[in-house]
Amino acid sequence: MQLIEQPPTSKAPAEMFTGDAWWDVIYRGKEPSRARANMVRFAPGARTAWHSHGLGQTLYIVEGVALIQARGGRLIEARPGDAVHTPPGEEHWHGASPDRFIGPSGAVGGRRDHLAGARRRRRVRGGPLQPARLNSAACRPATSRHT
Repeated sequence: MQLIEQPPTSKAPAEMFTGDAWWDVIYRGKEPSRARANMVRFAPGARTAWHSHGLGQTLYIVEGVALIQARGGRLIEARPGDAVHTPPGEEHWHGASPDRFIGPSGAVGGRRDHLAGARRRRRVRGGPLQPARLNSAACRPATSRHT
């Protein structure tokens, strides 16, 4: 057993996020492991660019109100205690609602395809979400199981 030294919290790169987001790398497996766990904090309205994960991704919401949407899918509003899984290769985005922080949310899965996603982003229909699109009817949850 060993205590793992943690790198400092860092601001998430602007090419992968819209708005302010910070992350802590909790675990990054060494080859041949592909395991990775991050804690990400999003300011209100901050979100990822469209991206996918070769091995899928599971988000666990710890605090705040998260918005998650797969390309062409309905918007999911997730709250503390909710877990949302995106399957391998599914393009999606996730972030904070316009009026709430998410902090922290856990991203668990295989290595993130951030670099591939950032490079593909220019070719992917829609690119990064803009604030006007986030507030459009297409990006509002139809229903919420939380009241």
